[in-house]
Amino acid sequence: MSTAVKSSPMGLTVLSLLHFKPLHPYGMQRLLKQWGKDQVVNVGQRTGLYRTIDRLLTAGLIAVRETGRDQQYPERTVYELTEAGRRATRTWLLDMLRSPKQEFPEFPVALSNLMLLTPDEIVEALAARLASVCGTRAALERALAETAESGVPRVALLETEYSLTVARAEVGWLESVIADLRSGALAWSAEELLAVAAASEAQTP
Repeated sequence: MSTAVKSSPMGLTVLSLLHFKPLHPYGMQRLLKQWGKDQVVNVGQRTGLYRTIDRLLTAGLIAVRETGRDQQYPERTVYELTEAGRRATRTWLLDMLRSPKQEFPEFPVALSNLMLLTPDEIVEALAARLASVCGTRAALERALAETAESGVPRVALLETEYSLTVARAEVGWLESVIADLRSGALAWSAEELLAVAAASEAQTP
């Protein structure tokens, strides 16, 4: 009998992997990296994967297939998908595709507080970010080209396409903001900001 469990990117990924075959956690982590899924879910810390597995197991979405041991590795528990897990996979997947969710990454938070820095400091920081995003863009372009040449169907590459599209858009936006800061087209003063804040406060009931 299953217990309700909230959907999550890692949870959906684990359920999707178990559609392929029963796996132990190490095998899941290895496949995530082999298939490039570490670009969209955080698998750097295995504790997050184990917590997700525990939640899915408690909810009845996965079950223990077997527990084994060999000479090279410690005891390993192999998990398999349940019928409830198959249904949950489809429900979660369709919901994530249909419904955008409000997320709170760090970068927009930093942008909302830029006025605490000088234009020169902002240019330096954004230029460093631009170099990093350009590197990410180049890596994604190489990965997409290499996997396409190997015969991988496009449906298996859509998350890479999306990440590349986002990286390209961010590069263009960062370049434009940096150019505006350097030219003075994007400028402000402490007095202007204080006036805006005072006006906003006066309008608050």
